[in-house]
Amino acid sequence: MSNLADHYQQLPGTDGVPAPPLEQFEKLRQRRGYSYRPRTRHLLPEGWARYTNRLFLETSPYLLQHAHNPVNWFPWGEEPFELARQLDRPVLVSIGYATCHWCHVMEEQSFEDETIAQFLNSHFIAIKVDREERPDVDTVYMTAVHAMGLQGGWPLNVFVTPDRKPFYGGTYFPPEDYPGGLGFLTLLMRIRESYIAAPDRVSRAGVQLTEAIRTMLAPTKGNDSWQEVSLDQAVRLYRDRFDDRSGGLVGAPKFPSSLPLKLLLRQYLRGGDRQMLAMAELTLERMADGGIYDQAGGGFHRYATDTAWQVPHFEKMLYDNALLTVSYLEGYQATGRMDFARVAREILQYLQRDMQAPEGAFYSATDADSLTPEGHREEGIFFTWTPDELTEALGRERGELIAACYGVTRGGNFEGRSILHRDRSLAELAIELKLPEQELELALADCRELLYRARGKRPLPLRDEKILASWNGLTISAFARAGLVLDNPDLVRAAARAAEFLLGAMMKNGRLCHSYQEGMAKGEGFLDDYAFLIAGLIDLFEASREPRWLERSLELCTAAVDQFEDRDLGGFFMTGAHHEQLISREKPAYDGVIPSGNSVMVLNLLRLNTLTGDGALLQQAERALGAFATQLATSPAALSEMLLAVDYRQRTPKEVVIVAPAGRPEAAAPFLAGFRRVFLPHRVLVVACEGEELRRAERLIPLLEGKRAEGDRAVAYLCENRSCRRPTSDPEEFYRQLSGTG
Repeated sequence: MSNLADHYQQLPGTDGVPAPPLEQFEKLRQRRGYSYRPRTRHLLPEGWARYTNRLFLETSPYLLQHAHNPVNWFPWGEEPFELARQLDRPVLVSIGYATCHWCHVMEEQSFEDETIAQFLNSHFIAIKVDREERPDVDTVYMTAVHAMGLQGGWPLNVFVTPDRKPFYGGTYFPPEDYPGGLGFLTLLMRIRESYIAAPDRVSRAGVQLTEAIRTMLAPTKGNDSWQEVSLDQAVRLYRDRFDDRSGGLVGAPKFPSSLPLKLLLRQYLRGGDRQMLAMAELTLERMADGGIYDQAGGGFHRYATDTAWQVPHFEKMLYDNALLTVSYLEGYQATGRMDFARVAREILQYLQRDMQAPEGAFYSATDADSLTPEGHREEGIFFTWTPDELTEALGRERGELIAACYGVTRGGNFEGRSILHRDRSLAELAIELKLPEQELELALADCRELLYRARGKRPLPLRDEKILASWNGLTISAFARAGLVLDNPDLVRAAARAAEFLLGAMMKNGRLCHSYQEGMAKGEGFLDDYAFLIAGLIDLFEASREPRWLERSLELCTAAVDQFEDRDLGGFFMTGAHHEQLISREKPAYDGVIPSGNSVMVLNLLRLNTLTGDGALLQQAERALGAFATQLATSPAALSEMLLAVDYRQRTPKEVVIVAPAGRPEAAAPFLAGFRRVFLPHRVLVVACEGEELRRAERLIPLLEGKRAEGDRAVAYLCENRSCRRPTSDPEEFYRQLSGTG
C-alpha cells in the first residue's frame, strides 16, 4: 500500500475525507497502458500524474480531462451528496463538456491551481458532470442559473445543498478578483462564510430556487389552438431580423441554427413566397463560403464570432453537421444548386473519415484547441494557414492560387494566420483568374485535398470519442436522406451500419442506452435518444426499402410513448421511469441548436401514422401539439422545429408508393430519379419489390394492399388519405404528378 500511496499522492486538503480507491486506480492504469496520457501540468519525474481523483474511473472524455486535477472530484451520484450530509458541507456541481473552450480555460486557471484545490477540497464536496452524458442534470441547474437572472453557458458552476437544492451559481469564474467581480477563490470563501454563518438563508434560497425551477420546467395545460397556428408569425420574426448581406440573423455571434432554414423552405412551398427561398439560399451560400465551413476538410464549426461567418469558434459538433447536411440537401432540392449538394457530400465525407468509429457509429465532437509546434494549446491553430505553409504543402503556383481564392495573406485574419474562406463566387474567381470555371473548380478540389492531408501531420484537436444515441440518430437521418436524394447507396449503407450498432451494442434489457464509451453502453436513454433514432430509422426505411427499419422504429416508438408520455397533459418528458428522479422533471419545449425531443417525436408520430394508418399515433401527436399550443401561438420561434410538425399536420401529406417486379429493384430507378427532382417534404415514401419484401411491408403498411407492378415494369402510385391517383408505369407521368403539373 505504501508504494501505491507514493504513486498516487494525497490530494491537497483531503484530511478527514475518505481516500479514493487506489487499488482500482492502479488496475485501471495498467489496463489503459502507455497510450493513456494524464492531462495535467502536475507530473511526477517518471511522467505519471502527481494527483489522481475518482474521475479516473470514468469513461467520459470530459471527466477524464479532470481526472488529474488536484481537486477531489467525484462523479455525479449518491456518494458525494451523502458525504456532504455527513460533513455538513456545500456541494459544487461543475458541468461542462469535452470540447468546451472556456471549460478548458477554467480548468487551467482554477481547477489545476493547488491553492484553490486545497480550499475547495477542505470546505466543499466537488462534483464534475459531463452535460452530454447527463443532460437532465444540466437542464435542472442551468434553469437555476436562469432563475437567478443570469446568462447561462458552460462551464456551469452551481453551489447546492447536500439535498441537491441550488442556492448560487454562474458560468466561468476567473481565478482572481477583477474590477467589478470576484475571482473563484474569493467566491469560494464567501460561499463558505454564508453557508456557516447564515444556514437558514442558504436553505431558503435553495427552496426558493428549487420552486422556481419546478415552475419553469412544469408542463402547462394544453388546448386545441395549435390547429390555428400559422407559420406566418414565426417567419415574420425571421424576416425582420434577417441579415441581407451575409444571411442568417443580424449580429454576432452567428449560429447556423438561429435561422430555421427548413421552416423557411416550407413557408416558400406553402404560398410561393420567394423571399423565404432567397433568405434560405443566401444563408446556405454564405455559410458554405465562410470560415465557419472547414474549406480543407469539410464540415462546419460550431458558430461564427463575427457577422460574416468568417471567424469561427473552431469546435466541430456531430449534431451540427448532421442537421446542416439535411439543410443543404433540402436547399439543393428546392433550388437545384449543385454546390449545395457538394457541401452535403463533403460534410458526410468529413464525418466518415474523421468522426466514424470502427464499429460504424459516430463520435461526438472535436476541440477548438490543439498544440502549436512549441507545445502550447491554441485555438484554431490546426485549421489556419500562412502563405508559406500553403507553398510548402502545394508548391508555389498552387499555393498562390489557394491564397488568392481563399483569402490567405501575410497579416492573416485570425491571430496572424488565415482562416480559409471565399468572398467571391467561383464564377467571379474564374473571370478574375482567366480560367475556365470547371477547370478552376477541379484545381481547387485537388488543392483542398492536399491541404487536408498536409494538416493531418499537425497535432490533432482532441476528439470526444463518446458515442451518443441521440446525435447518432440525427446522423443516421443525414446519411439516409443523402443516400436517397443523391442516389448514393454507399451513404445508405453507412446509415444502416450506424443503426445496427445502436440497435445492438447500445441496447440493454430491451431499452436504449444513452452513450457508449470504452466498449460499454451506459445510461438510460432519454427522450432525445429515442426520438432522434426513430426519425433516423424512418428515413433509413424510406432510403433502403428494408421493412426491418420501420419495424424497429415502431418498436422504439411504443417504448418511447410508454416511458416518456405525459398521459395527463400530452407531450413527452425528457426522462422516464428508469431514470434518476431529480428535483424537477423537464418536458423539453425549446428548439435550440438541437431540436427538442418533443418536436421530433411529434413529427415521428405523424409520419408513422401516415405510413401505418394507426389512429393512436395521430392522437398522441395531437395531444402533444395541444400541450405546446400556448407556446406555439405566443413564441413560435422557440419551437421552430415543432412548426414543421404543425405544417405537416395542417397539410395533406402525400403517400408515394413504387412497386417493382420481384427481384428487379432497378426497375424503380427511373421513378426515383423523378422523385429526387421534386422538393416534397410533406410525404412518405415506400419502395418495394413484389414477393416476400412486399408482403412483409404490407403487414406494416395497409396502403400497400393491392399495389402491384405491371409485368416487368414498376408502377408508381401517388396517394393522399389512402386515395390514389391513377397508377402509372411512365416515369415522366409520375414526375408530372409529383410536381403538380400532371
